[in-house]
Amino acid sequence: MSADGKFFVRWRVRTGYLVTIVVLWFARPIPKNILYGAAIGLIGLLIRAYAAGYLHKQEVLTVTGPYAYTRNPLYLGSSLLALGAGVATRSWISAALLLVYFAVFYSMVMRREELELRLRHGAAFDAYAKAVPLFFPRLAKAVMAGAAAFSLAQYQKNREWKAALGFVLLLGILLVIWRVRTL
Repeated sequence: MSADGKFFVRWRVRTGYLVTIVVLWFARPIPKNILYGAAIGLIGLLIRAYAAGYLHKQEVLTVTGPYAYTRNPLYLGSSLLALGAGVATRSWISAALLLVYFAVFYSMVMRREELELRLRHGAAFDAYAKAVPLFFPRLAKAVMAGAAAFSLAQYQKNREWKAALGFVLLLGILLVIWRVRTL
C-alpha cells in the first residue's frame, strides 16, 4: 500500500462491493428503518446532484455552488448515503462496517485528490483550501473567483444518476431481505 493513497483510489469501488455484501448479510431491515434510511440517503443524493452540476472534473478548479462551503460536497453526500444505508439495515454491525469503510477509504481519497489539485492549480488551490474546509461544510459561503452555475448537462456528464440508481437498488434489496425474513 502506497503512502500517497493510490491503493485507496484504485480499490475503493471494488472494496465497496465486498463491504456491501457483508453489510447485506448482517442487515435486519424493517420498513420503518428502510424509510428513515431512504430519507437520510435522499438528502445525500440531493447534495451529490447539486455538486455534480457544478463539477468540471480535470478542467477547472470548482469553487462555486456547494464547493464554496466544502471542498468535497460529493463525499459529504456519499457520507449521508452511507449513514442512510446504515440506518436502513437496522444493524449496528452493518452501520459500523459502512462507517469504517467510508472513514478509511474516503479520507485517503480526499487527501490524494487534494495533492492532485494542488499540483494542477497551485496557488489558486492553496487559497481555496485556506478558505474552504476539506469535508465538514462551513456555515457561510466562501467568496472565491469563479462564475460557474449549476448545469443539468454537467450533472448528466458526471453520470451522477448512477449514485441514485445504486441507492434505490440497495433499498430494494433491503425490502426483499425484510420480506424473505418475515415469511
